[in-house]
Amino acid sequence: QVQLVESGGGLVQAGGSLRLSCAVSRRTFSTNRVHWFRQAPGKEREFVAVIRWNGSGTYYADSVKGRFTISVDNAKSTVDLQMNSLKPEDTAVYYCALRDGSFTKDPRLISSWGQGTQVTVSS
Repeated sequence: QVQLVESGGGLVQAGGSLRLSCAVSRRTFSTNRVHWFRQAPGKEREFVAVIRWNGSGTYYADSVKGRFTISVDNAKSTVDLQMNSLKPEDTAVYYCALRDGSFTKDPRLISSWGQGTQVTVSS
């Protein structure tokens, strides 16, 4: 069974940057897609970004487009999320998730999740 471990969260001021990393424990295939989701207190888990393990097929939520960049580091077996120009509304627990096949914005369709990492953006 695959294990996903997120790291890189923390506290940052508005306008700042953070880089999240998702370490994947097993060999993946080019058709696998790694998603990032986030969940703020009292809100549903929402899609942030997705990428195929071969580095293609990137897609972003409108709320983060132009500010966040998702990428694959094959040497480290990680999927990273570079977050720039952070806003207080980006505050949430960020989760990575692995799915075979097409990407989805519906978290109920994904069974492999990491434990999450907290991102807090102060105003």
